[in-house]
Amino acid sequence: MSTEAPLVPQLVAHAMQIADRINTAGFEGQVLSATPLAVRIGETGIAVVFRYGVVVFIGLSVAEEINFLDRLSARLFGPIAPHEEETAKVQVARESEEPIPVGGPILVKELSLERLLIVADALAKSVVLGRSEREIANVFDTIEPFARELASLGRTSKSRVAMLKLLGEALLVQHRVSGRVAVGEKPDVLWDRPDLERLYARLEDEYELREREETLNRKLAVIAETATTLADIIDTKRSLRLEIIVVILIACEIVLGFYEIFARGGH
Repeated sequence: MSTEAPLVPQLVAHAMQIADRINTAGFEGQVLSATPLAVRIGETGIAVVFRYGVVVFIGLSVAEEINFLDRLSARLFGPIAPHEEETAKVQVARESEEPIPVGGPILVKELSLERLLIVADALAKSVVLGRSEREIANVFDTIEPFARELASLGRTSKSRVAMLKLLGEALLVQHRVSGRVAVGEKPDVLWDRPDLERLYARLEDEYELREREETLNRKLAVIAETATTLADIIDTKRSLRLEIIVVILIACEIVLGFYEIFARGGH
């Protein structure tokens, strides 16, 4: 007689950010949820589509994922390449609790739609934060030479346009994280299933969603302050140049005026 424990059902959740936005209206298929859009794929697979550009596949093969992405291609705005991705395993827990062991699978009481939607929400937010963290790191790498030049030379050779571009990049990231994605907000499914809040809280802690959002906001504030300061310095420098030009023009007028007076007096 076999003494091995029975196999515990397990699915792979694969989150991908494929665009800045996805149009989810009027999608054809076996729709399981409208907000976010969840579609049944095959017998057990689910694709969860978030309007802020993320798709989370749960229990799908690679071929099924590619086929679904082809169906979405006409609905994408601002496609992203390469895609930002994150993978996790979802498994039915043997015990009554739903712990999330570090580095292990996400344990749930059952593979219900509501629980899978909560898992998809956490993974989607984590993917967006990952992309934003990388973009902010690139902006910091760009700002550092400006600050170093200012510290060593007391001036910067960069233009005001370059500073405003950096500020614009920071604002775009802030709009994505705080506006469209709303990382700090709980998923809609919790309105109907408040008993699942503990599961979401554990996922939120596991992926450090709040901490990462707060860190991003602090970095965004530093970037905005730095770019604004450098732009002000450039504006001051430009104003000083204009003042010097005005003084030179006035001096030229005075010299010309005296020349005309002396020239008339000499006749």
